[in-house]
Amino acid sequence: MTIHSQKSIVVLISGNGSNLQALIDAQSQGLFHGETFSGKIKAVISNKPDAYGLVRAEKAGIDALCVDHHQFNQKSSFEAQLIETIDQYQPDLLILAGFMRILSSDLVQHYLGKIINIHPSLLPKYKGLHTHRQVLENGDKEHGTSVHFVTAELDGGPIIAQRRIYVEAHDTEQSLVEKIQQQEHQLYPQVVSWFCADKLEFRQKDGTARAILDGKIL
Repeated sequence: MTIHSQKSIVVLISGNGSNLQALIDAQSQGLFHGETFSGKIKAVISNKPDAYGLVRAEKAGIDALCVDHHQFNQKSSFEAQLIETIDQYQPDLLILAGFMRILSSDLVQHYLGKIINIHPSLLPKYKGLHTHRQVLENGDKEHGTSVHFVTAELDGGPIIAQRRIYVEAHDTEQSLVEKIQQQEHQLYPQVVSWFCADKLEFRQKDGTARAILDGKIL
């Protein structure tokens, strides 16, 4: 049986990198490798030099790089350097794992169909920040996390997969963070494995973007 060419993966982070660690662990356990497919995290890039996720990458023998946004006067200059750094690795998949910069439509277009993000809400609810606080303030009984393809619309690309949790009466923002992260650490590697196995794809037709899994629209 022929193995397809190995997919190159680049991960963008800004902080601790707990989702990055889940992806590194999944890779070491062989989740991104099968009889006919293979994927490998080639580089981790942060916009903050002190991001602990860079240490996680180094420990795993993965290239750890920083493109510090503070070193640039304009967002366009920062993104031009970011693209140049990413493109050294010719990524098939670009993973946002706690990357706390809003990407321009130009950058998104450059990688359209190759970028995925994980967001701590049941999209389309609660785009942007402070999702756990909004869940508690609105008395929601359910909360969750979503993995989606990235498009120019903030947290608005086609949803690939979601996981749900129940919100208990005693839950706080911190307890919800912990519950959601547990779900994220299982969901994100699963989605990446689908991409590596050529099960998952991004399709755009008549101006509408869709996520396709095993040939079916999600």
